[in-house]
Amino acid sequence: MENINEIIRGEPDGSVSFGDCSAQEKRKTENFDWEGDVYKVKTYQEITKMEKNGKLLLETVPGANIKNFFITEEKAQFGLEGADDVRVTMELLPETLYRIVIDGNSIGNVKSNIAGKVVFSLDTEGAQKKVEVSKN
Repeated sequence: MENINEIIRGEPDGSVSFGDCSAQEKRKTENFDWEGDVYKVKTYQEITKMEKNGKLLLETVPGANIKNFFITEEKAQFGLEGADDVRVTMELLPETLYRIVIDGNSIGNVKSNIAGKVVFSLDTEGAQKKVEVSKN
């Protein structure tokens, strides 16, 4: 797995990559400015968490490496690498139905709770998985 040495970095396509699931101790970056938004990332083996403008966007337990994270009001997409099973929590729109697709295969629909949280798990098997979460 390729770790993000900078903890978070902007990509040429406008997305961000972040996380270091191999770190033994907590690492963080605050006030990372990217395309008009401010990001905060905390990461290590146990957890990876990213906030945008003070709002949780994504959290993984255990920690993961996230590649090319891109989000709009309709859809989020990213690559995820982790050591094993990873639980993903995203804060999206409240009480909205979302379709979860992993490597092109739908794993079903999930309705966000009143706070907008969507939770799902995936087995990375040590390889990068392509994740798409879209409004249904």
